[in-house]
Amino acid sequence: MSMDLSCGNCWSNPKKDSWKATLLLAYQSLGVVYGDLSISPLYVYKSTFAEDIHHSETNEEIFGVLSFVFWTLTLVPLFKYVFIVLRADDNGEGGTFALYSLICRHAKVSVLPNRQVADEALSTYKLEPPPPTKNSSRVKTVLENHKSLHTALLILVLLGTCMVIGDGLLTPAISVFSAVSGLELSMSKDHHQYAVIPITCFILVCLFALQHYGTHRIGSCFAPIVLVWLLCISALGLYNIFHWNRHVYQALSPSYMIRFLKKTRKGGWMSLGGILLCITGSEAMFADLGHFSHAAIQIAFTFLVYPALILAYMGQAAYLSKHHHTIHKIGFYVSVPETVRWPVLIVAILASVVGSQAIISGTFSIINQSQSLGCFPRVKVIHTSEKIHGQIYIPEINWMLMILCIAVTIGFRDIKHMGNASGLAVMAVMLVTTCLTSLVIILCWHKPPLVALCFLFFFGSIELLYFSASLIKFLEGAWLPILLALFLVTVMFVWHYTTVKKYEYDLHNKVSLEWLLALGPSLGIARVPGIGLVFTDLTSGIPANFSRFVTNLPAFHRILVFVCIKSVPVPFVPPAERYLVGRVGPSTHRSYRCIVRYGYRDVHQDVDSFESELVSRLADFIRYDWYKAHGIIDICNEDDGSRSSSDCRLAVIGTVQISGTPGFEMEDSVEPGSVSVDFQTVESVTDIIEMEAMEMEMEPLERRVRFAVETETRSEVEEELHDLYGAQQAGIAFILGHSHVRAKQGSSLLKRLAINFGYNFLRRNCRGADVSLRVPPASLLEVGMVYIV
Repeated sequence: MSMDLSCGNCWSNPKKDSWKATLLLAYQSLGVVYGDLSISPLYVYKSTFAEDIHHSETNEEIFGVLSFVFWTLTLVPLFKYVFIVLRADDNGEGGTFALYSLICRHAKVSVLPNRQVADEALSTYKLEPPPPTKNSSRVKTVLENHKSLHTALLILVLLGTCMVIGDGLLTPAISVFSAVSGLELSMSKDHHQYAVIPITCFILVCLFALQHYGTHRIGSCFAPIVLVWLLCISALGLYNIFHWNRHVYQALSPSYMIRFLKKTRKGGWMSLGGILLCITGSEAMFADLGHFSHAAIQIAFTFLVYPALILAYMGQAAYLSKHHHTIHKIGFYVSVPETVRWPVLIVAILASVVGSQAIISGTFSIINQSQSLGCFPRVKVIHTSEKIHGQIYIPEINWMLMILCIAVTIGFRDIKHMGNASGLAVMAVMLVTTCLTSLVIILCWHKPPLVALCFLFFFGSIELLYFSASLIKFLEGAWLPILLALFLVTVMFVWHYTTVKKYEYDLHNKVSLEWLLALGPSLGIARVPGIGLVFTDLTSGIPANFSRFVTNLPAFHRILVFVCIKSVPVPFVPPAERYLVGRVGPSTHRSYRCIVRYGYRDVHQDVDSFESELVSRLADFIRYDWYKAHGIIDICNEDDGSRSSSDCRLAVIGTVQISGTPGFEMEDSVEPGSVSVDFQTVESVTDIIEMEAMEMEMEPLERRVRFAVETETRSEVEEELHDLYGAQQAGIAFILGHSHVRAKQGSSLLKRLAINFGYNFLRRNCRGADVSLRVPPASLLEVGMVYIV
């Protein structure tokens, strides 16, 4: 089957194709993507010349630093991100999880246990790549055959995620602190010492306190602020170049980097930890790709952000080359003419707030993605905009970030230590991105491994050089992101490991279909009015928590639905492909299975819309299954014997639109026929997936069907629908497991500590499944379960 590769961007705005729309998106991206990157001139030179090196009369130091800044900005954000990494998008989405999901789709390296091959039929999943080369197939085979590499890849992704969270903690502190530090030129030293920290903390508190309003409400002026800031630093740069040193452009030559390192030696290498701050925020170009387009981000950076930053750094270097008396006052504001210093200070503070807002929103987004993939304890996610996708607010994370940001500001009190911490976090994220992109080049783009090795070696060596310069300053602030990352990786890995073990326990203790069908009045089991939604992680079989429910309360609902809400490694699942519905047992038992699939950037429905949507999909399935059984929709090629295993029969409901009940005669024009394929899940249960072949390269098949249907047969589907809607009116109950997990006897001490104490502590102190699913307490039934893993 041939698939249209353009469907990869099916979630993009079609208006993005026009130049006007692209330019508008480029303008809007300034406030979201480039806020962090554009404010780096505030602190790069100050952090670089903090202690390791000193500006001298020869200007070799300042020109060498300028040369390093120029080539770092050119090689990493421009060449690496704009021209290469932006192409490694996942259906238009970017970031660490986008790269990981791409790799998981092209090689079986995912450690998520509920993978179904049926998921590969999703339009946002399915790709038809060119034939892989022999060498790339060898790399793929090695990755797939070694489980340890799967775990290592997951830990690498979690490490990158944790460093992004660390950046979300450090960037607001260093940005706002650097902007407010401009007061030192307008106040006495005593007043400045006692004013900067309180003002910085006050701005940070206000920033985090406004988060619950959402970016769409507090961010309408973000793009104009960043635009004004970029024009401001460009104008200042040009003024300083022409007024102080018109030959500063000569410092852009790479020879100045060599002369710089020869003169400064170890001190110059250690000062690279400050120089690397010039690319802080570059990762946002890729991480926020989903909100814009490739062209918009490329145009904004290439034609506005990049030239403005280069002019700003050149202007500062030009000023410092003629003012050697400012050795101990190197910074952004010394190069600002006194007449415009206050307006520039105000714009700088506003720009620092914008840059901080962007990284805070990015932190919320990546934690939400981690949670959806079972790698983070459940937290409350609030969607702050009904119109703009992806804008979320997480209260617990917001207040924790605020407290830690203020603690960092008060604890470090200087740009040098904050810069060391922030620089290490930034380079760690970039190294992870480089490693994952190298795998994408081999597995997804099917380039020779030599190309991936060249990419990895070239950019990896640059980033390792900067990373080593940050790491050497472990005791001078770099310890913070390392400590934070170790803590978060431990939390995320313990949560993910135990989640997988719980799934395996459920898998080995699930109940047979025969047991469910045997339940009835003869055993004292009653069917009560209403719909019972039994939530489970299993994609097949009867979960053990339902057997415990029936054992303790010998009754269950007239309509029984086993609901599995699962995440798939794609950013979005089209609504028409979200529901996989099937029967559990014969139609008279009124039991169904429903697998609801979400991508890692999908917005989960609230309980009211979920209830009505679920009932609607069940009704569509009942009609569809009845039509199919009576030959009205002849789209399946399997023999009748396959219908005996009703528990395994699942259909994608949403692509086949069926409403009402057919008359005795029907003429129908059937669009491209559905296909039926046998898929193996990880539990070795065959799911027969029936779905529209939306991308079939064939003309629509005209099919005319004339037949008579007996009234008695028609009444069967009407009766089943009547039972469904009647049960909906009687009420819906949500049956969830309330689990306690214990390590097996004989487990290692580390495992017992991780599960008995670590996981259970996190479970007790994070949001419950009922809160995550927005289940009303009056409709909740919890079943206690003890897992021995």
